[in-house]
Amino acid sequence: MLDTPIRRLRLVGLFEGLSFLALIFIAVPIKRIEALGANPEPVRIIGSIHGGLFLLYLAVALLAALRPGLPGRLLPLTLAAAFVPFGPFLIDGKLKRHDAR
Repeated sequence: MLDTPIRRLRLVGLFEGLSFLALIFIAVPIKRIEALGANPEPVRIIGSIHGGLFLLYLAVALLAALRPGLPGRLLPLTLAAAFVPFGPFLIDGKLKRHDAR
């Protein structure tokens, strides 16, 4: 499954996007809701994981652009997707179509 740079990028993008969802919809409510104990620890843990995956996503995108795989016109969109909520999910279709060629 991970035999092309774009497939590796799509996989890392999936995990990065999921970590963002976990941060927003699980960790932040636990931190903010008094009934749940207002515990900041989940934000620190999940936030650190998300930060690492974010950096990995950027690195894998740049590596995919350096190797035959990700065309130069898709690189700016792919990098911008890292900074937009749900961005890796939004760009995934374009990456999948390009990889199928």
